[in-house]
Amino acid sequence: MGNSLETPTEGAWGGKKIDAADFTRIAKAGFNTIRLPVRWSTRAGTDAPHTIDPIFMKRVKQVVADARSAGLNVILNSHHFEEIHKDPSDANIAKLAAMWTQVAAQFADAPEAHLWFEIENEPHDKFNDSNLLKVLTPALVEIRKTNPTRPVIIGGEFWSGINSLKTLNLPDDPNIVPTFHYYDPFNFTHQGASWVDPSPPLGRTYGGAEDQKLLKDDVQKVREYIARTGKTPFMGEFGAHTTASLDERVKYQKAVRVAFDEIGIGMCAWAYTNTFPLWDHEKKAWVPGMRDAMGLKE
Repeated sequence: MGNSLETPTEGAWGGKKIDAADFTRIAKAGFNTIRLPVRWSTRAGTDAPHTIDPIFMKRVKQVVADARSAGLNVILNSHHFEEIHKDPSDANIAKLAAMWTQVAAQFADAPEAHLWFEIENEPHDKFNDSNLLKVLTPALVEIRKTNPTRPVIIGGEFWSGINSLKTLNLPDDPNIVPTFHYYDPFNFTHQGASWVDPSPPLGRTYGGAEDQKLLKDDVQKVREYIARTGKTPFMGEFGAHTTASLDERVKYQKAVRVAFDEIGIGMCAWAYTNTFPLWDHEKKAWVPGMRDAMGLKE
């Protein structure tokens, strides 16, 4: 559910405000899970105990309830806590833990099979393997006080790209689920993206011999991770920006989904609507070809 609750205000960056009809539509299309990115950090107090705005908390709870009412599983995360990526200091680590203390308590009664937590999206910058467990463990400790066995998702450094699995260290906790995000080849998926500097040039197509080899090699990396750790990771994001042609986007979406489906990887696409859309909220229609690409009936 990108560009909704993780934006500075709900629906900014060209997104839309979520309503219950979205979840009815998503479930009817055949999806079973939504990932809900939430920017808690700008809605929490500056000083301890970093109290989250109760109106915003109520809004998130309503969105989760609407998704669950539609029969969807929910992955609830912390997204864009920008300060902790730039400065993984004790103060920011304490703020992350304080936010999760509140979030975990609010959702403690939700069925564990249908609501998972994700402590922080895409570690990057100064938040990396060298301090990953130091940053995340205090939040996990707080989560476990009220949610002792709920699945909790953790991703690695460098924006949780697939290569982060090779060096990802996880806490000693049987209910941790590793994750990775997949936007490779980046010069295809992010061509012309305004927020990337330098932005990859437009016109890159997908599916040549080099692309096929990369995808095969990347699937093998996940096979090796599963064999080495006994844990099956979750693909939290994948997709291609609308600056690629629709035909190329659909081709990419299907190739990636099929390849990782074959080894049993669950996945969420980025995103429901906006810059990597499956749903066109202006035309009020599923983007042609995208449901088929995701393995669903058109």
